[in-house]
Amino acid sequence: MKKEKYEELLQEVAVLTAGETDEIANMANIAAIIHTKMGFHWTGFYRVLPTPDGGEELVLGPFQGPVACTRIAYGRGVCGTVWKEKRTLIVPDVEQFPGHIACSALSRSEIVIPIVRKGAVVAELDIDSAELNTFDAEDEHYLTVLLTSLGEAGKS
Repeated sequence: MKKEKYEELLQEVAVLTAGETDEIANMANIAAIIHTKMGFHWTGFYRVLPTPDGGEELVLGPFQGPVACTRIAYGRGVCGTVWKEKRTLIVPDVEQFPGHIACSALSRSEIVIPIVRKGAVVAELDIDSAELNTFDAEDEHYLTVLLTSLGEAGKS
């Protein structure tokens, strides 16, 4: 059943993003369709943006679900770790992840997939579930394929 949902999702995202060049618009529609079709607790994007002091940080982008952390430092929490390691992380139980940032007490498991361009992470798709052990290799596969329109996704 999950496979079929993802296959429909891929088709719908292809139609929604066809010809649209605005990355924020595409992120907004992708977050909305994943969230609606899959029923996750939180679905959204973080973008790597410059800070006033010349550094970079993850900044909240388009999302669906309850309010979220606005800014995340490099290497901090699941999202910051994905940015640092440039690879997808599947966390079966967020309480067991060292340094997990609890934006919502209802989040129990998580998957974060980096979007990489020219060897650098430019954004991430972050999805939280209110259930333990929600995500697996099948989720990673389909979500990685889905994100190819935004750049190289997954493991670089």
